[in-house]
Amino acid sequence: SVRVALLIAALDDLQVRVCDIQNAYLTAPCREKICIIAGPEFGSEKGNTMIVTRALYGLKSSGAAFRSFLAETLNDIGFKPSLADPDVWMRPAMKSNGFKYWELILCYVDDLLCIHEDPTIALKQIQSNFKFKDDKIEEPQTYLGGDLSKITNTDGIPCWSMSSDKYCTAMVKNIETVLKDK
Repeated sequence: SVRVALLIAALDDLQVRVCDIQNAYLTAPCREKICIIAGPEFGSEKGNTMIVTRALYGLKSSGAAFRSFLAETLNDIGFKPSLADPDVWMRPAMKSNGFKYWELILCYVDDLLCIHEDPTIALKQIQSNFKFKDDKIEEPQTYLGGDLSKITNTDGIPCWSMSSDKYCTAMVKNIETVLKDK
C-alpha cells in the first residue's frame, strides 16, 4: 500500500508528509468501563475505586480503542477507508488547477503518512484530536522501517523510492548478536 501510494504521489504530483501521534493510546477514550483500586502511588486516594477513562498502555482493549478513535476522527473530516486496505484512508479532492484526485492517509498504529497537494491541511485537521510528537509534520526519511528518498527521474518528475537496506542490515546485526551469545 505504501509503494502504491508513493506511486500515486508521483503520478499526480502530490506532496508526501509524515507524522507520529504522541501517546497514542492515552488520547483515546476507553470503550468499556474499567475500574481499579488505587494503590499507594495515589497517596491519600489509596484504596479508593477509580474509573479509568483513557485507553492505558497494557489494557487488552487499548489498541482497539485507539484505532476506533482515529477512525472516528478520519471519518469526521471526510476520509473513508479503502476497500483494498482499511488502513489507507481516502477523500476526494481537487487541485487548485482543477485536477481531481484522492487525498490519502496511510495509518500504521500511530504513524501517519499523508499524500495531498498540501498535506498540512489534512494533518492539521487530525491535530484537533491528537498531538503529534514534537508537533512535527515533515517530509519522510523513513516509514515503517523502510528508507524513503525523493528523487527526480530522467523526465524531471519528482518520485519516491523505498528501500529496506538499513532495516535488513540492522536485523542481520541483531541475529548475529543473538547467535554470538549462544
